[in-house]
Amino acid sequence: MKKLFFSSILLLAVCLTSVGQIEFTPERKLRYAEQIIESYYVDRIDTSKVVTEAIVAMLKTLDPHSTYSSPEETRELTEPLDGNFSGIGIRFQMNNDTLYVIESVAGGPSEKVGILPGDRIISCNDTVISGVKMKNNDIMKVLRGPKGTIAALKVLRKGNPQLLEFRVERDNIPIYSVEATYMINDSVGYISVSRFAEATAEEVAEAMGKLKKKGMRHLILDLTDNGG
Repeated sequence: MKKLFFSSILLLAVCLTSVGQIEFTPERKLRYAEQIIESYYVDRIDTSKVVTEAIVAMLKTLDPHSTYSSPEETRELTEPLDGNFSGIGIRFQMNNDTLYVIESVAGGPSEKVGILPGDRIISCNDTVISGVKMKNNDIMKVLRGPKGTIAALKVLRKGNPQLLEFRVERDNIPIYSVEATYMINDSVGYISVSRFAEATAEEVAEAMGKLKKKGMRHLILDLTDNGG
């Protein structure tokens, strides 16, 4: 088997050398290499994995900011820009490896069951969250999930020595960019934008329209990323 393996590699090298002499385009050369590996490699291969690894390797020859992300990773990156996701509806902060609830989304699943700011979520569906140095992305994977699924939470609340248990039914959680809109005085309006998403420009335009009706001539636009 080893002999066949080395023969396949040798064949690949020879073929690629020939390809170079024919002066194929880089795209055709890459496709040719894939076909040779697929046809002559000693074991059956996962073509999709080979192609993905090839893309990753190519991007490593560029700058450090050029990377490949899988469909799942791409969804995680773009989800905050889509304007909604399915989850329990809280904003949280990690402090000394402990998850503190900053606020529950108004009208969201957590608010409905009584989750309060300052609550510490210890676990979700038997997955321990606090005290285990989990990354924020990993925590969000645990808290989020398809609409209608249950997140069984164990919560520690100040003044209560016993763990509280909540069953939160996940739901679609809207994400809004404009957090506050009001008139500071008779002529100055204030708009607070807490995050950037697909509908941010539309939300800001709508808020400005409301302020103009109230006599706004000057605008203070506060662009503050509060981690939402």
